Amino acid sequence: MSSLDRDQHLPLSHPGKPQTSVNSSVTHTPAKPPLPVGVCQQEIPSIKLPVKIDIIKHPNETDGKSTAIHAKILAPADVTIYTYPCIPEFQKDKVVLVFPGPGSVTMQDMIQRLRLRADGGSHGSPDEPHPKRPRREDSPAATHVARDQRSGAPAEPEASESRVSPPERVVFIDSTWNQTNKIITDERLQALLQVELKTRRTCFWRHQKGKPETYLATIEAIYYFLKDFHEQCLEQEYSGEYDNLLFFYSYLHSLITKAKHSAGRD
Repeated sequence: MSSLDRDQHLPLSHPGKPQTSVNSSVTHTPAKPPLPVGVCQQEIPSIKLPVKIDIIKHPNETDGKSTAIHAKILAPADVTIYTYPCIPEFQKDKVVLVFPGPGSVTMQDMIQRLRLRADGGSHGSPDEPHPKRPRREDSPAATHVARDQRSGAPAEPEASESRVSPPERVVFIDSTWNQTNKIITDERLQALLQVELKTRRTCFWRHQKGKPETYLATIEAIYYFLKDFHEQCLEQEYSGEYDNLLFFYSYLHSLITKAKHSAGRD
């Protein structure tokens, strides 16, 4: 069993054997972008994502080493790759940036800010004053409930105060960690809420020395974000809907692990 399989419990898949899911969002229609050598279109799963993914790719990052192209091949309708300095115009209230740093927040913090924003907060920050709610007895919902109680009919539930308006787009940066500074400091990204996946550990075979294990490969970050987003933001049970995002990654991980084992470099 590989370290990826043992420690991270990520689903392993292999080209030619797409994983199936109980969720109908995972289909097996052919992917349109260029495919890896030796892999047929019919063997490539196609995945529907709950949000649009924008990847800002460093111009020196080659597709042969990048895992961002995995996402574009596997979810072509929902993933767009831009080569820096090309960055689309973002509506800051509808977009989050996944990248570690001193100003980043956790997924739970992101959800809290989105909840405050949905409830009427101007910027969705928990540090800002929250608009005063009407007293319960003065609110239309409370009056409606009171009438139901007098009539003996079952009271209808009030609108949830914990509803979350999910982001429409999620931005990732595809670059070596030593080259990310130019992109992450670009003024066009400064207004975006920055999210860090602080509890996840990388399994990437080219992990850069001196960087913490929480610094993930691009496809790892996309997968883990969507999995947490599905469970914590959409509040739905995860049933493998995005596992096939690791279709190529887990296969390459398996090959490299076997090669290292054969060479005695475990």
